[in-house]
Amino acid sequence: MVKPATKSAPLTIAIVGGGAAGMMAAYFAKLHHPDDRVILIEKNIYLGAKVLISGGGRCNVTTGITDTREVLKNYPRGAGFLRSAMENFPPRAVMDWFESQDVTLKIETDQRVFPVSNDSKEPVNALVQALKDLKVEFKLDHNLTGVESIGKYNFQLTFANHPTIQADRLILTTGGNAYRQTGSTGDGYAFAQKLGHHITPLAPSLAALKTAEEWAHSLSGLSFQKARLTIKTPTNTYHREGAFLFTHQGLTGPAVFALSSLTAFEPISPEHPANLHLDLFPDQIAENLYAQLDEKILANPNKKITNLVALFVRHSLANQMVNYLLSPVFPDKDFNHVDAANLPKAIRQKIVEFLKNLPLTVTGRAAGEEFVTAGGVDTAEVDPKTMQSRLCPGLFFAGELLDIDGFTGGFNLQASWATGALAGESV
Repeated sequence: MVKPATKSAPLTIAIVGGGAAGMMAAYFAKLHHPDDRVILIEKNIYLGAKVLISGGGRCNVTTGITDTREVLKNYPRGAGFLRSAMENFPPRAVMDWFESQDVTLKIETDQRVFPVSNDSKEPVNALVQALKDLKVEFKLDHNLTGVESIGKYNFQLTFANHPTIQADRLILTTGGNAYRQTGSTGDGYAFAQKLGHHITPLAPSLAALKTAEEWAHSLSGLSFQKARLTIKTPTNTYHREGAFLFTHQGLTGPAVFALSSLTAFEPISPEHPANLHLDLFPDQIAENLYAQLDEKILANPNKKITNLVALFVRHSLANQMVNYLLSPVFPDKDFNHVDAANLPKAIRQKIVEFLKNLPLTVTGRAAGEEFVTAGGVDTAEVDPKTMQSRLCPGLFFAGELLDIDGFTGGFNLQASWATGALAGESV
């Protein structure tokens, strides 16, 4: 007589890190394994600290791009590794999930997806409530100080002021070094190394850029909705088109963040600066701009040069272009008092040149202001189809702790949802 199969004892699944990846991992772990004990461990006294401040407090939930191949083009590092997770839980599925939790979403013209309420607390609260409904256990204010593998599929977690927790499975979702005030202080790198993993070089990504030119600092607050930015480092040239904003230190905005991501591992400093060129009219060729300038001069022969340039860009920039860029080239003239009709051809060409190729010197990145950390747990040591460690059975990873980072536009949160969901399902 064959004995009936005995039901295995419930497992204890511990997820360390209560951010986007950790919350989604906990949800799918409990959803797919309802008989197991799922514990979500967070060092803060609340969940989703970084999600709450994402998107300027609005929470850029994901991207409106639905073609997975197009989505993956927005990850400078980790795109190939992400493919399985992204196909398993793509942006459309993420939107459907949040809307099933009564979070109404909107897709803006730039394909960023936000709650209609523009309130990041709404998606975080929905996640927390979904976890409570599934009876996921929360261990808040639990600062993990040590982790040890004590046998195959068995882990021991120690804390500063709380009892030790034994777990059969462990998912690390502790984030990177960015937004350290939220508790994302890079602890997970040490835990991963303790469990046998290698950490690739780390660098700030999605950061503002600092520039040397004082005249540009005086333009703080001036923005352009569309420009083409080209940065040249000693080894490479990178291009990005999009919006940017002048700051009191340099430049910021989506196009700038993308360039900082592409150059994350380039040694940019005051000693090793990079050349940045701004094309403020990317949809027009220089010859067309020159023709427009000639037309405006014919129509406004008595207009002063600064006011003439201000027909193309804001007056503050026009004034700086004249005083700081053109005057040194032609030091014998006071251009603020030259009528448009008397503007020499060489200066007209110089105006167009600066509108199409305005030069700046990048001396570094705004320290401590990056949104994402480039680098992390070496993805060669993680199974992309499950997020399980290839080196330590029962250990899984998700989110920014991995060597994955994307551009702005919801791509980093999307990577966290997708890898978290896959780790939770697979655990």
